[in-house]
Amino acid sequence: MKIREYEDKDKEKVSQLWRTVFPDGPPHNEPSKVIEAKMKVQKELFLVAETDEQIIGTVMAGYDGHRGWLYSVGVAPEKRRDGIGAHLVKHAVNALKEMGCIKVNLQVRATNTQVVAFYESLGFSTEERVSMGKLLV
Repeated sequence: MKIREYEDKDKEKVSQLWRTVFPDGPPHNEPSKVIEAKMKVQKELFLVAETDEQIIGTVMAGYDGHRGWLYSVGVAPEKRRDGIGAHLVKHAVNALKEMGCIKVNLQVRATNTQVVAFYESLGFSTEERVSMGKLLV
């Protein structure tokens, strides 16, 4: 397995992966829109895991100078529990740390207890917060 920066040629494979691993995503998370937006901002923080020319995982990260964030951490169902997600998260966290980031945040749906356990195994902890958002489109 190789972790590398996303390239334009990956768009269809990443889109298909996301449709598989995030089947209930809201319309504003439509893969082509998300990819297009990410390519305009910190594109070096959009990483893919690849094996045999197949995209098997992704992570996007962002850093605003104060906090880092992880998004779209996804691994092909048949490749889960092989350490791919952990490698992607660690790679993204290291990239953020190199930028000067001192804290990384992420959001998990409250009902997704398996994913919470995964992040806890990587040193993340649940923080008492209210997550709020405002859709701008």
